[in-house]
Formats: sequence, structure tokens, C-alpha cells
Amino acid sequence: MNLLKNLVNLFCAPVAPAATGSTGVKAAKRSILHMFDPTPNNSPFDVNMALDAGFDVLMPYAGVKLDNIQRLTQDVIFSRGPAGVKKTAIFIGGRDIGLAIEMLDACQPAMVKPFEVSVLADPSGAFTTAAALVACVEKALFDKHGKALKDCKALVFGGTGPVGVATGVIASLQGAKTVLIDHLSVDSAADIAKQYNRRFGSNLEAAVASNDEEKLALLADADIVFSTAKAGVRVLNAAVLAEAKQLKVAGDVNAVPPAGIEGINLKDFGAPLLAASQSQTVAVGPLAVGNVKYQLQNQLLKTLLESEQPVFLDFREAFTQARQLL
Repeated sequence: MNLLKNLVNLFCAPVAPAATGSTGVKAAKRSILHMFDPTPNNSPFDVNMALDAGFDVLMPYAGVKLDNIQRLTQDVIFSRGPAGVKKTAIFIGGRDIGLAIEMLDACQPAMVKPFEVSVLADPSGAFTTAAALVACVEKALFDKHGKALKDCKALVFGGTGPVGVATGVIASLQGAKTVLIDHLSVDSAADIAKQYNRRFGSNLEAAVASNDEEKLALLADADIVFSTAKAGVRVLNAAVLAEAKQLKVAGDVNAVPPAGIEGINLKDFGAPLLAASQSQTVAVGPLAVGNVKYQLQNQLLKTLLESEQPVFLDFREAFTQARQLL
């Protein structure tokens, strides 16, 4: 505690003018983004996005564990003074969205006023991708059918992966009856649904769909399909879609051929899904989602730099801002 008080006194006390360069102009502090990642490699995608958002310096950290977060966060905040922390932020990556949320939560109590920085969690881009997907489908649903998510049943294929889980939680919190679907095991889907229902207060259900017969049964009363399976994996073919009599909107994030949902074109945004038997069914393609995701992540990263007060951002703020973008 004495050490902390000394640090606060040191940084908040009046100081002599900063050193100037040969031109006599005071050197401005550069902006720094510290990128905490529990996996062996930080994402090049996130590095590119952070530079494009305006950060001057990126500092990646691989193999970060949850119990490292307090120490690392305090190393970040106590080295630049109250003015410097406004140009400093933390990004949390990885592939495990539960761990990312735990790391985000662990950052907050490590902050000590006035040493506080903003933090964004977006593991594997799952939060911004899911937020963009749900927001795009929500808009197509309203524009073409006049309905809200709370009026609908939604299926999430690939629902046990990072994007699938985040998609399911967002849709469920908006009132949709949401089912996470695993390709192999209903127990895996059920375990994940229970875990995230406890964490976020969602009402996710679970199912398995390893063949067309099981998919047909699930689609019988579904209004929305989210396809978040691995790239290049066909989830729903035309024969199955032809039997989906109630389906209103199908959204796919897979831009690698073949499409996750047959008949969806890359840039579709409310266009008829030709593979479906019902003319009412419209499609949201991966590039339509990707365009919003790109703008969204850029905007959230800029928020870290521009916010006057520290912010802690995850999929919830991502979804709010994705809606605003649309």
C-alpha cells in the first residue's frame, strides 16, 4: 500500500518540463497497445487492425495465463503517468471466449485510479464477427419480415466454436429461442450451453446434427439459421433447405468455398436464398458480415484511444455498436 501511495504521489506531483528535441518542440507520447494472448501466437489480423486504427506501437505477449493478468496490467499502468495511460490500452485475444472474459474481468480490479487504461476482448475476432453476424441477420429479418429476434427460433450450426457460442449468447440475450448445434455430440453442446447460460444469463439450448435427417428435424420450426462452422464446410445443402418451410433468414460467415449454406452468395444482404423452397427466405453472406465486422473492430480499437474514461469492451458493446453501424 505504501508503494502504491508513493507511485500515485510521484506521478501526480508537479514535474519539471519534459525534455525537448533539437527543434525545441516537446516530444509527444506515442500510443501503445499491449496485446495479451494465451495462445502461442498473436493474430496477424488483430495486429493489422490495431495499426490501421491508429496505434503507434504494438506490444504482443503470447502464452499469457490468467494469473499473469494482474501483474502485466499493473506493469502497463504504472509506467506512463496519468497522462500517458490515456494513450495506452490492452487487447485480449486467444481462442477461448470464456478465458478472454475472465482476463477482461481480471484487468479491472488491477487498475488503480488515476492509473486506468481501456481494455478490449475479441478472441479470434469471435466477438466482433458474432456481433456483426447477428446485427446483419437482425436487420434483414426486420426489413424483409418485420420481425424481431425475440419473435424467432434460431439455430447456430458450428455452435460450439468461439464465433458460434458468441453468436448464440448475443441472439439469446436479445430474446431469440436459440439452439447451439454440434456436429458430433449433444453432450458437448449441452455442456457449453450450461456454462455460458450461467455466465451471462442466456437461455441457450443444445442439439446435435450429424446428418440431414437430424438437420431437417431441427429446421422444421426454425426462423433463423446462423452458420458459423469451419471454413469450407457445407452445413446445409439445397435438399435440406427445400424442406425448411418456416425459415426466414440464413446468415453464413464462411467465405471459403463451398459456402456453409448452399445458395448464399458472398455479398448477399437480404437477397432471396435461391436454394430454399420458400421465396420468403433471405440470405446474409459472409462478405456482408465481414464488412460490418471490419468496421466494427476498427471502431472499437479507436474507442480505446479516444475515450476520456477507461472502457472495458466485449461482445455486448460490440453488438451495440454493430447495430449503430447498420
